[in-house]
Amino acid sequence: MLYDSGGRIGLSYRMNLASLKDYAFEMGPIRPPSEGQDRSLLIRATRNCPWSRCEFCSAYKGQRFEYRSVPEVKQDIDIARALSGEIKSASWRLGYGGRISDEVVRAIVQGNPEVYDKRFVEPEALAARLGSLVSVSNWLGSGARTAFLQDANSLIMRTPELAEVIRYLKETFPSIERVTSYGRSKTATKRSLAELRELHEAGLSRLHIGLESGCDEVLKDMQKGVTAEEHITGGRRVVECDISLSEYVMPGLGGRKWSEKHARETASVLNQIDPDYIRIRSLAVRKNTPLSHKLESGDFEPLTEDEVVAEIGLFIENLGCNSYVSSDQMSNLLWEIEGQLPEDKQAMLKAIDQYKAMFPQERLKFRLERRLRSYLAVYGGLDRGLGEKVQEAFESIQKDSPDARTSADQAISALKDGFV
Repeated sequence: MLYDSGGRIGLSYRMNLASLKDYAFEMGPIRPPSEGQDRSLLIRATRNCPWSRCEFCSAYKGQRFEYRSVPEVKQDIDIARALSGEIKSASWRLGYGGRISDEVVRAIVQGNPEVYDKRFVEPEALAARLGSLVSVSNWLGSGARTAFLQDANSLIMRTPELAEVIRYLKETFPSIERVTSYGRSKTATKRSLAELRELHEAGLSRLHIGLESGCDEVLKDMQKGVTAEEHITGGRRVVECDISLSEYVMPGLGGRKWSEKHARETASVLNQIDPDYIRIRSLAVRKNTPLSHKLESGDFEPLTEDEVVAEIGLFIENLGCNSYVSSDQMSNLLWEIEGQLPEDKQAMLKAIDQYKAMFPQERLKFRLERRLRSYLAVYGGLDRGLGEKVQEAFESIQKDSPDARTSADQAISALKDGFV
């Protein structure tokens, strides 16, 4: 037992520090929302992005792509295993019966100040240690069934090395049922069917691929580094090898110039691939990206939110595959656009029609409420300035003020900046 600064009794757990090679393992900056929802264990197989030229993306800009050696990755897996053992031991010894809770994590932190106390550890190292501890705890708490290999394109690793990493991961953690990773269509076209089957047999369950668009003009304009035909070839190879495929599309990416072509041709490409999942990621222009500079100069004309909804409607109308459509990202306005094709297609189109049938002020209020909910889901609250701006926008809508549209658009823009 120990007492905190407020005089309250708190639990503490002393780790077996001699059993730990290190207190943190590497983690990259991003993972798919679906892997976050499942609290997948994050293992960094490569660093950053080997392409990193997409004009809409800011994730790895200015960062050099690096391969990691197999021993390096295996060592990270070993650290995750050691942390896992300590967390489970702490739960049992503290009387939680194996259940992983915030109290267990706090007890570990409190009981090991030389590892987790800012008085003794530099900020960067402390953040890495706490991040690793929380990541493994969340993973254990969710059932320890899924793992995600970072960063942007693990498929670029030599096939035997990637297969070795996957096998070691599954041997180390027998509870893992699903191993997933990001990949690029271009890379998939360069992998033989035999190589992809080897990865599947090693335990690769799913690939997440950023298709973004099936329109060659949009792909070229956004420096995607792939053609529609390469999207089809790469995607079909993955599907043929029984690796679950999750393709990401980005409504609005073609701007006003290519909107209709972007919607129709993206649907056409996906119809030919027939992936397991189609995940909608509406365009949100990120600051300090090449696309943001095009927006400022007038070289890119963005769609309004209503126009993005209409584009998604056209896209779904043209889908003729058997995929599951998911809208699990906060950039999307209509979370209702979700379901299994073809049976749920009409329900998704109905959700779009219902939105379009709203009176203008109703749509305005709906958009503001949705963006506010997304923001609160991430940050839990608003700072004073943003709170006042949102309140003023709601009041102007309620009063049907002449400036309601401007006030609401400014509040929505500020909210979206928070999660862009």
